[in-house]
Amino acid sequence: MNIISWNVNGIRAITKKDFFKDIETLDPDILCLQETKAQDNEVEKTLTTLTEKYHISYNSAEKKGYSGTAILSKTAPISITKDMGIEAHDNEGRVLCAEFENFYLVNVYTPNSGQGLKRLDYRKTWDDDFLDYIKNLEKNKPVITCGDFNVAHQAIDLKNDKSNYDKTAGYTQVEIDGMTHIINAGFVDSFRYLHPDEIAYSFWSYRFKSRERNTGWRIDYFLLSTALKDKIKAAAILTDYYGSDHCPIRLEIES
Repeated sequence: MNIISWNVNGIRAITKKDFFKDIETLDPDILCLQETKAQDNEVEKTLTTLTEKYHISYNSAEKKGYSGTAILSKTAPISITKDMGIEAHDNEGRVLCAEFENFYLVNVYTPNSGQGLKRLDYRKTWDDDFLDYIKNLEKNKPVITCGDFNVAHQAIDLKNDKSNYDKTAGYTQVEIDGMTHIINAGFVDSFRYLHPDEIAYSFWSYRFKSRERNTGWRIDYFLLSTALKDKIKAAAILTDYYGSDHCPIRLEIES
């Protein structure tokens, strides 16, 4: 099974580029999108050409042009659940869960802590609640959670670790601890599991020619319940694909 996750930074914007051609090439069995930045009906309209091949689910933010997630799958999910069921978190379209026969797939767009880290306290609460949410799902069957987690977990996961540490959203100790807690709770970072020493990034700022200079961050992940660890066949960061400030990431797993 080939699963792709991609923060598209605006579904309507990326589909004006090579998105449909790229999806045809990637040919995912499941495609998870983050930051669709559109309402449900707009996402549906934009992805109409994919409806013959995929079942499409979406979760949009109440605020227009903001956040949002979508899941496209060749096999119809058993069920689709939006959000975590926590009022403080459930108006930004950040969580979308698809249940399949052998696992839950949770697509997530984790909140950014913001300029000046003004949302860092909220982010800590989010991380704690999200971990509780996926552990609760795991009581029924294994979980694959993927998406933009808005954190570089280790120094290897960003270009300039020392200058960003505890100053920049995405690399504070609070956020690092949030990811550590997920992993310590029994989830495997698939890319780092297979590529412990590889330097690879999935996000580059549009500023300062960051992608051209490869001044990037690895903030997009596939995290899997330990029960699925031996089923991981491949994990890759697909840096040859453009159209967003993120590139897609891939998980190949025995179905």
